Amino acid sequence: MAIKVGDIAPDFTLPSQTGASISLSSFRGQPVVLYFYPKDDTPGCTAESCAFRDQYEVFKSAGAEVIGVSGDSPESHQKFAAKYQLPFTLLSDKGDQVRNLYGAKAMFGLFPGRITYVIDGNGKVQYIFDSMFNFKGHVEEALKTIQTLQTA
Repeated sequence: MAIKVGDIAPDFTLPSQTGASISLSSFRGQPVVLYFYPKDDTPGCTAESCAFRDQYEVFKSAGAEVIGVSGDSPESHQKFAAKYQLPFTLLSDKGDQVRNLYGAKAMFGLFPGRITYVIDGNGKVQYIFDSMFNFKGHVEEALKTIQTLQTA
């Protein structure tokens, strides 16, 4: 069952690119932009991750954290983050358990989907953006939503 706007985002714990276990609940009290992407160091995922990188300070100044999730290993994430100077956390979802928990569907049943959830400080999903090809749209829509939460 897919997560919808208004739902409480399910908590999870996954290993990060540093090997540390990170739980979504540890970010309670601040907004989180949680984006699922298919694979490290591929053209679309690199464009999307670099777009988040380029706006990261804007997200941080709005009090939000950005977290990327894919099925790649922590070691792959570490190389990807270093290569593109990604300042945010990347989580390894081997076996796609968290992706499935959120209902982040696969494209054509083959490729892991590209979907972004904006979660408020209370853990409620405020916005979902699902587009395999509009890489920068994920960042633009998430930023608009975070800025709306900031003024609410």
